Amino acid sequence: MMAFRRGRRLGIDVGSVRVGIAQCDPDGILATPLDTVYRRDGDPAALARIAALVAEVDPLELVVGLPRSLDGTERASARTALDFTAQIAAATGLPVRLVDERFSTAEAHTVLQAVGRSARKRREIVDAVAAVVILQSAVDHEKRTGEPAGSVLRSQSEDPHV
Repeated sequence: MMAFRRGRRLGIDVGSVRVGIAQCDPDGILATPLDTVYRRDGDPAALARIAALVAEVDPLELVVGLPRSLDGTERASARTALDFTAQIAAATGLPVRLVDERFSTAEAHTVLQAVGRSARKRREIVDAVAAVVILQSAVDHEKRTGEPAGSVLRSQSEDPHV
């Protein structure tokens, strides 16, 4: 069994309108929300903001949620999310691990509701909290098993699915 790879990581929840970003400490003890980046197709501002956050945090890798349906098959939004994830990888030069994100947004809504956030206020930060759920799950998995969670995003010339 491998040991936990020490180093900061960024968790990313790619949505069609917002990208939630979370970070964890080098020991993977706690993931916390970092930012929510708004994006539109073809707008380079979102990629620039994500690249700036990566430069600021200097993570070991990016952990990105892979949209899947309840039965584990790829959802329609997965292709768009994977395309944007490939753009993030190219813009940052960092390795990307794709992890199952089923229930991450629902879990984020539950957490925010439990702490008294109104539906309107939840909308503003739910993506960053979903990124926390994705990242914390990934670091917990690696600590428990010694193996990194998910699979490595392949280059765009290859099939990005694993």
